[in-house]
Amino acid sequence: MSPALPMIALIFIPLLGAFYSFVLPRQGRFIALITAFFIPLCLIALIITLLDVGPLRHSVGGWGVPLGIDLYADGLSTFMLLTTCVVCCFTVIYAWGYFAHERESTLFWSLGLLLWAALNALFLAADVFNLYVTLELLGLTAVALTALTGKHDSLKAAMRYLIVGLVASGCYLFGVAILYGGYGVLDLQALASMLRPEAVSYIALALMTVALLTKSALFPMHFWLPPAHANAAAPVSGLMSALVVKASFYILLRLWFQLFPEITGQAAANLIGLLGAGAILYGSFQALRQTRIKLMVAYSTVAQLGYLFLVFPLAAAGQEEAAMYGVLYLVLAHACAKAAMFLGVGVVSHGVGHDRIDEMQGLAKHMPVTVFTFAMAGISLMGLPPSGGFVAKWSLLVAAMQSGQWGWAIVLLGGSLLAAVYVFRLLSPTFLQRGVGADIADERQWPLMIWPAFVLALIAVALGFVSPLFFDLLAIGIGG
Repeated sequence: MSPALPMIALIFIPLLGAFYSFVLPRQGRFIALITAFFIPLCLIALIITLLDVGPLRHSVGGWGVPLGIDLYADGLSTFMLLTTCVVCCFTVIYAWGYFAHERESTLFWSLGLLLWAALNALFLAADVFNLYVTLELLGLTAVALTALTGKHDSLKAAMRYLIVGLVASGCYLFGVAILYGGYGVLDLQALASMLRPEAVSYIALALMTVALLTKSALFPMHFWLPPAHANAAAPVSGLMSALVVKASFYILLRLWFQLFPEITGQAAANLIGLLGAGAILYGSFQALRQTRIKLMVAYSTVAQLGYLFLVFPLAAAGQEEAAMYGVLYLVLAHACAKAAMFLGVGVVSHGVGHDRIDEMQGLAKHMPVTVFTFAMAGISLMGLPPSGGFVAKWSLLVAAMQSGQWGWAIVLLGGSLLAAVYVFRLLSPTFLQRGVGADIADERQWPLMIWPAFVLALIAVALGFVSPLFFDLLAIGIGG
Protein backbone atom coordinates (compact mmCIF):
# COMPACT_ATOMS: atom_id res chain seq x y z
CA MET A 1 0.00 0.00 0.00
CA SER A 2 1.25 3.45 -0.90
CA PRO A 3 2.13 5.56 2.17
CA ALA A 4 0.11 8.39 0.64
CA LEU A 5 -3.10 6.36 0.28
CA PRO A 6 -4.47 7.25 3.75
CA MET A 7 -4.01 10.96 2.99
CA ILE A 8 -5.96 10.66 -0.25
CA ALA A 9 -8.66 8.56 1.41
CA LEU A 10 -9.14 11.11 4.22
CA ILE A 11 -10.24 13.64 1.59
CA PHE A 12 -11.94 11.34 -0.91
CA ILE A 13 -14.12 9.31 1.49
CA PRO A 14 -16.00 12.22 3.16
CA LEU A 15 -16.29 13.95 -0.24
CA LEU A 16 -17.82 10.80 -1.71
CA GLY A 17 -20.08 10.49 1.33
CA ALA A 18 -21.25 14.09 0.89
CA PHE A 19 -22.09 13.44 -2.77
CA TYR A 20 -24.11 10.30 -2.11
CA SER A 21 -25.84 11.89 0.89
CA PHE A 22 -27.01 14.65 -1.43
CA VAL A 23 -28.25 12.42 -4.28
CA LEU A 24 -29.72 9.85 -1.84
CA PRO A 25 -31.12 12.10 0.91
CA ARG A 26 -33.23 9.39 2.56
CA GLN A 27 -30.11 7.32 3.10
CA GLY A 28 -27.99 10.27 4.24
CA ARG A 29 -27.65 9.28 7.87
CA PHE A 30 -26.61 5.73 6.97
CA ILE A 31 -24.03 7.05 4.50
CA ALA A 32 -22.71 9.43 7.19
CA LEU A 33 -22.39 6.57 9.67
CA ILE A 34 -20.50 4.42 7.15
CA THR A 35 -18.22 7.37 6.40
CA ALA A 36 -17.63 7.91 10.11
CA PHE A 37 -16.56 4.26 10.36
CA PHE A 38 -13.97 4.31 7.56
CA ILE A 39 -12.32 7.69 8.25
CA PRO A 40 -10.87 6.67 11.65
CA LEU A 41 -9.40 3.57 9.99
CA CYS A 42 -7.66 5.76 7.40
CA LEU A 43 -6.44 8.09 10.12
CA ILE A 44 -4.99 5.21 12.15
CA ALA A 45 -3.16 4.02 9.02
CA LEU A 46 -1.77 7.51 8.49
CA ILE A 47 -0.59 7.81 12.10
CA ILE A 48 1.14 4.41 11.94
CA THR A 49 2.87 5.40 8.70
CA LEU A 50 3.86 8.76 10.12
CA LEU A 51 5.37 7.22 13.24
CA ASP A 52 7.29 4.80 11.04
CA VAL A 53 8.66 7.01 8.24
CA GLY A 54 8.13 10.60 9.43
CA PRO A 55 6.45 13.46 7.52
CA LEU A 56 4.77 12.47 4.24
CA ARG A 57 4.47 14.40 0.98
CA HIS A 58 2.47 13.28 -2.04
CA SER A 59 2.25 14.97 -5.45
CA VAL A 60 -1.32 14.61 -6.73
CA GLY A 61 -1.36 13.26 -10.29
CA GLY A 62 2.41 12.95 -10.30
CA TRP A 63 2.94 16.69 -10.84
CA GLY A 64 5.42 18.18 -8.44
CA VAL A 65 6.06 21.71 -7.22
CA PRO A 66 5.55 24.31 -8.63
CA LEU A 67 2.97 23.04 -11.17
CA GLY A 68 1.09 20.42 -9.20
CA ILE A 69 -0.82 20.09 -5.94
CA ASP A 70 0.98 18.43 -3.05
CA LEU A 71 -0.47 16.88 0.08
CA TYR A 72 1.64 17.06 3.22
CA ALA A 73 1.22 15.34 6.59
CA ASP A 74 3.30 15.85 9.70
CA GLY A 75 2.58 15.75 13.42
CA LEU A 76 0.74 19.07 13.42
CA SER A 77 -1.58 18.31 10.50
CA THR A 78 -2.25 14.77 11.74
CA PHE A 79 -3.07 16.08 15.21
CA MET A 80 -5.67 18.40 13.66
CA LEU A 81 -7.04 15.52 11.59
CA LEU A 82 -7.37 13.50 14.79
CA THR A 83 -9.21 16.32 16.56
CA THR A 84 -11.58 16.63 13.60
CA CYS A 85 -12.19 12.88 13.48
CA VAL A 86 -13.05 12.59 17.18
CA VAL A 87 -15.55 15.46 17.15
CA CYS A 88 -17.15 14.56 13.81
CA CYS A 89 -17.63 10.88 14.65
CA PHE A 90 -19.52 11.60 17.86
CA THR A 91 -21.47 14.42 16.24
CA VAL A 92 -22.68 12.03 13.51
CA ILE A 93 -24.04 9.67 16.18
CA TYR A 94 -25.61 12.57 18.08
CA ALA A 95 -27.25 13.92 14.93
CA TRP A 96 -29.09 10.61 14.43
CA GLY A 97 -31.07 11.40 17.55
CA TYR A 98 -31.23 15.15 17.16
CA PHE A 99 -32.55 15.11 13.60
CA ALA A 100 -34.87 12.13 14.08
CA HIS A 101 -37.92 14.24 13.23
CA GLU A 102 -36.38 17.39 11.77
CA ARG A 103 -36.95 18.37 8.14
CA GLU A 104 -33.48 19.91 7.69
CA SER A 105 -31.71 16.63 8.48
CA THR A 106 -31.35 15.59 4.82
CA LEU A 107 -29.16 18.60 4.06
CA PHE A 108 -27.22 18.29 7.30
CA TRP A 109 -25.68 14.96 6.32
CA SER A 110 -24.34 16.11 2.96
CA LEU A 111 -23.19 19.50 4.27
CA GLY A 112 -21.68 17.96 7.40
CA LEU A 113 -19.65 15.46 5.37
CA LEU A 114 -18.58 18.23 2.99
CA LEU A 115 -17.39 20.21 6.01
CA TRP A 116 -15.41 17.16 7.15
CA ALA A 117 -13.83 16.78 3.70
CA ALA A 118 -12.92 20.49 3.62
CA LEU A 119 -11.28 20.29 7.05
CA ASN A 120 -9.25 17.21 6.10
CA ALA A 121 -8.18 18.77 2.81
CA LEU A 122 -7.16 21.99 4.57
CA PHE A 123 -4.99 20.20 7.12
CA LEU A 124 -3.26 18.26 4.33
CA ALA A 125 -2.75 21.19 1.95
CA ALA A 126 0.88 22.03 1.24
CA ASP A 127 0.63 25.45 -0.43
CA VAL A 128 -0.90 28.80 0.41
CA PHE A 129 -3.37 28.81 -2.50
CA ASN A 130 -4.93 25.44 -1.71
CA LEU A 131 -5.14 26.52 1.90
CA TYR A 132 -7.27 29.39 0.56
CA VAL A 133 -9.44 27.08 -1.58
CA THR A 134 -10.13 24.67 1.28
CA LEU A 135 -10.68 27.52 3.74
CA GLU A 136 -13.24 29.06 1.38
CA LEU A 137 -15.02 25.73 0.91
CA LEU A 138 -15.06 25.30 4.68
CA GLY A 139 -16.47 28.79 5.25
CA LEU A 140 -19.24 28.49 2.66
CA THR A 141 -20.28 25.10 4.03
CA ALA A 142 -20.32 26.47 7.58
CA VAL A 143 -22.55 29.35 6.44
CA ALA A 144 -24.99 26.91 4.83
CA LEU A 145 -25.05 24.81 8.00
CA THR A 146 -25.70 27.92 10.12
CA ALA A 147 -28.75 28.75 7.99
CA LEU A 148 -30.01 25.16 8.07
CA THR A 149 -32.90 25.75 10.49
CA GLY A 150 -34.37 28.42 8.22
CA LYS A 151 -35.29 30.65 11.17
CA HIS A 152 -34.95 34.42 10.92
CA ASP A 153 -32.17 34.69 13.52
CA SER A 154 -30.13 31.88 11.99
CA LEU A 155 -30.49 33.31 8.48
CA LYS A 156 -29.42 36.75 9.75
CA ALA A 157 -26.42 35.24 11.56
CA ALA A 158 -25.50 33.21 8.47
CA MET A 159 -25.59 36.30 6.26
CA ARG A 160 -23.31 38.19 8.64
CA TYR A 161 -20.99 35.18 8.76
CA LEU A 162 -20.95 35.03 4.96
CA ILE A 163 -20.10 38.71 4.48
CA VAL A 164 -17.34 38.68 7.09
CA GLY A 165 -15.96 35.44 5.69
CA LEU A 166 -15.87 36.70 2.11
CA VAL A 167 -14.11 39.93 3.08
CA ALA A 168 -11.54 38.01 5.10
CA SER A 169 -11.04 35.49 2.28
CA GLY A 170 -10.46 38.31 -0.20
CA CYS A 171 -7.85 39.77 2.11
CA TYR A 172 -6.10 36.40 2.42
CA LEU A 173 -6.19 35.85 -1.35
CA PHE A 174 -4.67 39.29 -1.93
CA GLY A 175 -1.77 38.25 0.30
CA VAL A 176 -1.36 35.02 -1.68
CA ALA A 177 -1.29 37.00 -4.94
CA ILE A 178 1.41 39.31 -3.56
CA LEU A 179 3.54 36.32 -2.55
CA TYR A 180 3.14 34.70 -5.95
CA GLY A 181 3.96 37.95 -7.71
CA GLY A 182 7.07 38.38 -5.60
CA TYR A 183 8.44 34.84 -5.57
CA GLY A 184 6.64 32.87 -8.30
CA VAL A 185 5.79 29.85 -6.13
CA LEU A 186 3.00 28.94 -3.70
CA ASP A 187 4.33 25.82 -1.95
CA LEU A 188 4.99 26.46 1.74
CA GLN A 189 8.39 24.78 1.86
CA ALA A 190 9.56 26.38 -1.39
CA LEU A 191 8.36 29.81 -0.26
CA ALA A 192 10.03 29.43 3.13
CA SER A 193 13.41 28.85 1.47
CA MET A 194 13.03 31.92 -0.79
CA LEU A 195 11.37 34.44 1.52
CA ARG A 196 13.32 37.60 2.32
CA PRO A 197 12.64 40.42 4.82
CA GLU A 198 11.27 42.88 2.25
CA ALA A 199 8.08 44.82 1.60
CA VAL A 200 6.41 42.00 -0.34
CA SER A 201 6.78 39.62 2.58
CA TYR A 202 5.63 42.10 5.22
CA ILE A 203 2.55 43.17 3.28
CA ALA A 204 1.55 39.58 2.53
CA LEU A 205 2.05 38.59 6.17
CA ALA A 206 -0.07 41.51 7.40
CA LEU A 207 -2.94 40.82 4.97
CA MET A 208 -3.04 37.10 5.61
CA THR A 209 -2.75 37.49 9.37
CA VAL A 210 -5.63 39.97 9.60
CA ALA A 211 -7.78 37.71 7.42
CA LEU A 212 -7.08 34.64 9.55
CA LEU A 213 -7.57 36.48 12.85
CA THR A 214 -10.99 37.58 11.57
CA LYS A 215 -11.94 34.06 10.54
CA SER A 216 -10.71 32.78 13.90
CA ALA A 217 -13.05 35.26 15.62
CA LEU A 218 -10.29 36.79 17.71
CA PHE A 219 -11.37 39.84 19.70
CA PRO A 220 -12.35 42.42 18.45
CA MET A 221 -13.16 40.60 15.17
CA HIS A 222 -15.38 38.16 17.03
CA PHE A 223 -18.74 39.88 16.47
CA TRP A 224 -19.99 37.33 13.93
CA LEU A 225 -19.35 34.25 16.09
CA PRO A 226 -21.85 34.38 19.01
CA PRO A 227 -24.96 34.89 16.80
CA ALA A 228 -23.84 32.18 14.37
CA HIS A 229 -23.08 29.61 17.06
CA ALA A 230 -26.08 30.45 19.25
CA ASN A 231 -28.69 30.28 16.48
CA ALA A 232 -27.49 27.20 14.60
CA ALA A 233 -28.72 23.68 15.28
CA ALA A 234 -26.89 22.03 18.19
CA PRO A 235 -24.76 19.63 16.06
CA VAL A 236 -23.76 22.53 13.82
CA SER A 237 -22.82 24.73 16.79
CA GLY A 238 -20.65 21.93 18.13
CA LEU A 239 -18.82 21.49 14.84
CA MET A 240 -18.28 25.22 14.35
CA SER A 241 -17.02 25.94 17.85
CA ALA A 242 -14.86 22.82 18.09
CA LEU A 243 -13.40 22.74 14.57
CA VAL A 244 -14.23 25.46 12.06
CA VAL A 245 -12.60 28.38 13.88
CA LYS A 246 -9.56 26.19 14.59
CA ALA A 247 -8.85 25.78 10.86
CA SER A 248 -7.91 29.45 10.48
CA PHE A 249 -5.75 29.23 13.59
CA TYR A 250 -3.96 26.20 12.10
CA ILE A 251 -3.13 28.16 8.94
CA LEU A 252 -1.85 31.02 11.08
CA LEU A 253 0.49 28.61 12.85
CA ARG A 254 1.79 27.38 9.50
CA LEU A 255 2.41 30.90 8.26
CA TRP A 256 4.10 32.25 11.39
CA PHE A 257 6.22 29.25 12.31
CA GLN A 258 6.91 27.69 8.91
CA LEU A 259 6.66 30.41 6.28
CA PHE A 260 7.43 33.73 7.99
CA PRO A 261 9.54 32.90 11.07
CA GLU A 262 12.35 35.21 9.98
CA ILE A 263 10.20 38.34 9.69
CA THR A 264 7.84 37.97 12.65
CA GLY A 265 9.15 39.81 15.68
CA GLN A 266 8.38 40.05 19.38
CA ALA A 267 6.35 43.26 18.96
CA ALA A 268 3.92 41.72 16.46
CA ALA A 269 3.67 38.56 18.56
CA ASN A 270 2.90 40.62 21.67
CA LEU A 271 0.17 42.47 19.80
CA ILE A 272 -1.54 39.21 18.92
CA GLY A 273 -1.06 38.07 22.50
CA LEU A 274 -2.77 41.24 23.76
CA LEU A 275 -5.71 40.56 21.45
CA GLY A 276 -5.84 37.05 22.87
CA ALA A 277 -5.83 38.43 26.42
CA GLY A 278 -8.61 40.82 25.44
CA ALA A 279 -10.61 37.89 24.06
CA ILE A 280 -10.20 35.96 27.32
CA LEU A 281 -11.42 38.84 29.46
CA TYR A 282 -14.14 40.16 27.15
CA GLY A 283 -15.50 36.72 26.25
CA SER A 284 -15.59 35.64 29.89
CA PHE A 285 -17.41 38.77 31.08
CA GLN A 286 -19.91 38.48 28.22
CA ALA A 287 -20.49 34.81 29.07
CA LEU A 288 -21.31 35.85 32.64
CA ARG A 289 -23.97 38.29 31.40
CA GLN A 290 -25.90 35.85 29.20
CA THR A 291 -29.31 34.48 30.15
CA ARG A 292 -29.28 31.61 27.61
CA ILE A 293 -26.98 28.60 27.89
CA LYS A 294 -26.17 28.60 24.18
CA LEU A 295 -25.11 32.26 24.16
CA MET A 296 -23.05 31.66 27.30
CA VAL A 297 -21.24 28.76 25.62
CA ALA A 298 -20.78 30.84 22.44
CA TYR A 299 -19.12 33.70 24.33
CA SER A 300 -17.08 31.13 26.23
CA THR A 301 -15.72 30.10 22.82
CA VAL A 302 -14.59 33.68 22.24
CA ALA A 303 -12.77 33.57 25.58
CA GLN A 304 -11.23 30.12 25.14
CA LEU A 305 -9.98 30.98 21.66
CA GLY A 306 -8.00 33.80 23.22
CA TYR A 307 -5.74 31.30 24.98
CA LEU A 308 -4.62 29.89 21.63
CA PHE A 309 -3.08 33.19 20.57
CA LEU A 310 -0.80 33.36 23.59
CA VAL A 311 1.41 30.90 21.71
CA PHE A 312 2.81 33.75 19.61
CA PRO A 313 4.38 35.94 22.34
CA LEU A 314 5.47 32.88 24.31
CA ALA A 315 7.15 31.31 21.28
CA ALA A 316 8.77 34.60 20.32
CA ALA A 317 10.30 34.73 23.81
CA GLY A 318 12.11 31.43 23.28
CA GLN A 319 9.48 29.00 24.58
CA GLU A 320 8.27 27.69 21.22
CA GLU A 321 8.19 23.98 22.05
CA ALA A 322 6.34 24.25 25.38
CA ALA A 323 3.98 26.89 24.04
CA MET A 324 3.23 24.96 20.85
CA TYR A 325 2.56 21.69 22.64
CA GLY A 326 0.39 23.45 25.21
CA VAL A 327 -1.70 25.37 22.73
CA LEU A 328 -2.24 22.40 20.41
CA TYR A 329 -3.30 20.21 23.31
CA LEU A 330 -5.69 22.99 24.25
CA VAL A 331 -7.11 22.83 20.71
CA LEU A 332 -8.02 19.17 21.25
CA ALA A 333 -9.27 19.55 24.82
CA HIS A 334 -11.35 22.60 23.95
CA ALA A 335 -12.79 20.91 20.85
CA CYS A 336 -14.05 17.95 22.89
CA ALA A 337 -15.31 20.06 25.81
CA LYS A 338 -17.03 22.71 23.73
CA ALA A 339 -18.63 20.20 21.36
CA ALA A 340 -19.92 18.34 24.43
CA MET A 341 -21.45 21.52 25.84
CA PHE A 342 -23.21 22.51 22.63
CA LEU A 343 -24.51 18.97 22.16
CA GLY A 344 -25.66 19.04 25.77
CA VAL A 345 -27.57 22.26 25.12
CA GLY A 346 -29.39 20.42 22.34
CA VAL A 347 -30.51 17.77 24.84
CA VAL A 348 -31.70 20.48 27.24
CA SER A 349 -33.66 22.24 24.48
CA HIS A 350 -35.37 18.95 23.61
CA GLY A 351 -36.24 18.23 27.23
CA VAL A 352 -37.16 21.68 28.52
CA GLY A 353 -38.13 23.54 25.35
CA HIS A 354 -35.71 26.40 25.97
CA ASP A 355 -32.20 27.09 27.29
CA ARG A 356 -32.81 29.94 29.75
CA ILE A 357 -30.31 29.52 32.58
CA ASP A 358 -32.46 30.86 35.42
CA GLU A 359 -35.25 28.38 34.61
CA MET A 360 -33.15 25.21 34.85
CA GLN A 361 -34.34 24.20 38.33
CA GLY A 362 -34.68 20.44 38.62
CA LEU A 363 -32.51 19.71 35.61
CA ALA A 364 -30.01 17.62 37.59
CA LYS A 365 -32.81 15.32 38.75
CA HIS A 366 -34.33 14.71 35.32
CA MET A 367 -31.14 15.00 33.21
CA PRO A 368 -28.26 13.87 35.44
CA VAL A 369 -26.07 12.65 32.55
CA THR A 370 -26.42 15.96 30.71
CA VAL A 371 -25.65 18.00 33.82
CA PHE A 372 -22.61 15.78 34.49
CA THR A 373 -21.58 16.38 30.87
CA PHE A 374 -21.66 20.14 31.48
CA ALA A 375 -19.66 19.68 34.67
CA MET A 376 -16.91 17.56 33.06
CA ALA A 377 -16.64 19.89 30.07
CA GLY A 378 -16.48 22.81 32.49
CA ILE A 379 -13.61 21.16 34.38
CA SER A 380 -11.55 21.14 31.18
CA LEU A 381 -12.53 24.71 30.27
CA MET A 382 -11.51 25.90 33.73
CA GLY A 383 -8.21 24.05 33.42
CA LEU A 384 -8.66 21.94 36.55
CA PRO A 385 -6.68 18.70 37.01
CA PRO A 386 -6.71 16.04 35.73
CA SER A 387 -8.30 17.33 32.53
CA GLY A 388 -6.72 17.96 29.15
CA GLY A 389 -7.39 21.66 29.68
CA PHE A 390 -5.21 21.54 32.79
CA VAL A 391 -2.29 19.93 30.95
CA ALA A 392 -2.55 22.49 28.14
CA LYS A 393 -2.82 25.55 30.36
CA TRP A 394 -0.12 24.29 32.70
CA SER A 395 2.25 23.99 29.74
CA LEU A 396 1.42 27.57 28.70
CA LEU A 397 1.82 28.75 32.28
CA VAL A 398 5.25 27.11 32.57
CA ALA A 399 6.30 28.71 29.27
CA ALA A 400 5.19 32.12 30.55
CA MET A 401 7.06 31.77 33.85
CA GLN A 402 10.24 30.38 32.32
CA SER A 403 10.39 33.28 29.87
CA GLY A 404 9.70 35.80 32.64
CA GLN A 405 6.44 36.96 31.02
CA TRP A 406 4.35 37.12 34.18
CA GLY A 407 1.63 39.14 32.50
CA TRP A 408 0.58 36.18 30.37
CA ALA A 409 0.65 33.96 33.46
CA ILE A 410 -1.77 36.32 35.21
CA VAL A 411 -4.04 36.28 32.15
CA LEU A 412 -4.05 32.47 32.15
CA LEU A 413 -4.93 32.26 35.83
CA GLY A 414 -7.49 35.07 35.68
CA GLY A 415 -9.21 33.54 32.67
CA SER A 416 -9.50 30.20 34.45
CA LEU A 417 -11.11 31.89 37.48
CA LEU A 418 -13.62 33.65 35.23
CA ALA A 419 -14.39 30.36 33.49
CA ALA A 420 -15.10 28.81 36.88
CA VAL A 421 -17.59 31.58 37.66
CA TYR A 422 -19.67 31.17 34.50
CA VAL A 423 -19.54 27.37 34.63
CA PHE A 424 -20.82 27.42 38.21
CA ARG A 425 -23.46 29.95 37.22
CA LEU A 426 -24.67 27.44 34.64
CA LEU A 427 -24.63 24.47 37.00
CA SER A 428 -25.98 25.97 40.23
CA PRO A 429 -29.68 26.35 39.19
CA THR A 430 -29.84 22.75 37.97
CA PHE A 431 -29.67 21.39 41.54
CA LEU A 432 -32.58 23.48 42.83
CA GLN A 433 -35.86 21.56 43.18
CA ARG A 434 -38.41 24.25 42.54
CA GLY A 435 -39.93 26.01 39.55
CA VAL A 436 -40.32 24.20 36.24
CA GLY A 437 -38.55 20.99 37.21
CA ALA A 438 -41.72 18.94 36.88
CA ASP A 439 -42.00 19.94 33.22
CA ILE A 440 -38.57 18.58 32.25
CA ALA A 441 -38.62 15.47 30.09
CA ASP A 442 -36.50 12.46 31.03
CA GLU A 443 -33.24 12.45 29.05
CA ARG A 444 -33.25 8.65 28.71
CA GLN A 445 -35.60 8.90 25.73
CA TRP A 446 -32.69 10.38 23.69
CA PRO A 447 -29.80 7.93 24.23
CA LEU A 448 -28.20 8.82 20.89
CA MET A 449 -27.96 12.41 22.08
CA ILE A 450 -26.91 12.18 25.71
CA TRP A 451 -24.11 9.61 25.36
CA PRO A 452 -22.06 11.14 22.51
CA ALA A 453 -22.03 14.44 24.41
CA PHE A 454 -21.07 12.63 27.62
CA VAL A 455 -18.23 10.70 25.95
CA LEU A 456 -16.80 13.89 24.40
CA ALA A 457 -16.77 15.54 27.83
CA LEU A 458 -15.21 12.42 29.31
CA ILE A 459 -12.48 12.52 26.65
CA ALA A 460 -11.78 16.18 27.49
CA VAL A 461 -11.08 15.13 31.08
CA ALA A 462 -9.29 11.86 30.26
CA LEU A 463 -6.85 13.68 27.97
CA GLY A 464 -5.00 14.72 31.10
CA PHE A 465 -3.78 11.14 31.56
CA VAL A 466 -2.45 10.46 28.04
CA SER A 467 -0.71 13.68 27.02
CA PRO A 468 2.74 12.08 26.37
CA LEU A 469 1.25 9.98 23.56
CA PHE A 470 0.00 13.06 21.75
CA PHE A 471 3.21 14.99 22.32
CA ASP A 472 5.11 12.17 20.60
CA LEU A 473 2.84 12.57 17.58
CA LEU A 474 3.23 16.35 17.55
CA ALA A 475 7.01 16.03 17.60
CA ILE A 476 6.98 14.60 14.05
CA GLY A 477 8.01 17.48 11.83
CA ILE A 478 6.50 20.16 14.07
CA GLY A 479 7.25 23.64 12.95
CA GLY A 480 8.10 22.61 9.47
